[in-house]
Amino acid sequence: MNLSELRAFSVGRSLWSEPDLKTAISRFGFVQADPIRAPARAQDLILMQRVKKYKAGDLERQYSKLGVEEDFFVNYGFVTREIQSLMHPRSFDSTLKIEHEAPGLTNRVLEFVRQNGATHPKELEREFGKQRVGNYWGGGSQATTRALDGLHYRGHLRVARRDNGIKVYEAAPHLEAMLEKPLSNTDMAKGLIDLIVRIYAPLSEQTLGQLVSLSGYGAPHLKLEIRAALKTAKAELESVKLDGLRYFWNPIDSLETNIKPTVRLLAPFDPVVWDRRRFEHLHGWEYKFEAYTPPAKRIRGYYALPLLWQDKIIGWGNLKVVNGILESEIGFVGAKPKSKTFNTALETELMRMREFLGVN
Repeated sequence: MNLSELRAFSVGRSLWSEPDLKTAISRFGFVQADPIRAPARAQDLILMQRVKKYKAGDLERQYSKLGVEEDFFVNYGFVTREIQSLMHPRSFDSTLKIEHEAPGLTNRVLEFVRQNGATHPKELEREFGKQRVGNYWGGGSQATTRALDGLHYRGHLRVARRDNGIKVYEAAPHLEAMLEKPLSNTDMAKGLIDLIVRIYAPLSEQTLGQLVSLSGYGAPHLKLEIRAALKTAKAELESVKLDGLRYFWNPIDSLETNIKPTVRLLAPFDPVVWDRRRFEHLHGWEYKFEAYTPPAKRIRGYYALPLLWQDKIIGWGNLKVVNGILESEIGFVGAKPKSKTFNTALETELMRMREFLGVN
């Protein structure tokens, strides 16, 4: 396999299409989430590229019918309950920061939610007051909101729905039921490694290791088993070494690709672009997520969407909705393709974006 073949494989195996959201979620297993809308949240941008007629916000609107949960894996996002069972019961020896800062609060919050059902954070503020505590980003948060987050992470609560983007929590009896028939740690670890490969392959060896390390957030109790599962996986996965980088993928993946002359504007966390080492190696330039970079130091833009043409990412797009109209700025690493086919494909993608966003 040469570089161009690997690039086509990396795009072809990741950009599939499903007729409905539930089937796509099941196929993914995990979809990374991000709250920034520019022009839509990352989870919506990821699903838009793989679900026919998907509209921004469909995941949130259909959430209760999908058998999906908000939870932590390698990052925060949406997981199927099947995948969630690979990470629960989530156990660890240390206490959470909120449990130090507001002793006893999490227990009182848990009892309140169990007694009152689906609970908005505002209800807890009225019940327990508005004490503020430090958060993990150097700012401050309501202690009760942090308690909800901690109980969610421990598996005592689940996100029932969102009201205007705010998480509403309720008890999580399905997670408590997992205690009755737990999987073995070895099977859990293997399942998580399989999921990482399923979503992100072909993976550079360094990024595979990075994702395995990040999975310790979703399954802190499986660190030893995950390391062992990674060692086994490397021996069983297909691999190739190009220009000093080794890539891994599942041997059942078809190497046949049928790349169409289409343009795609991809989320910064899309599986096609998540492996930044692979991105630079296969596409020839460095892509950085610059939303948290000071404006004066940004190169591509606040939320630049990598622009895929056929099987190569050749530029980026910055999109925003102003007064119901989609505005776009497109940039290129090299020269803009001169073919009419590209121009038509780009306009088609922008039209798809307008339909997805429900704007003109």
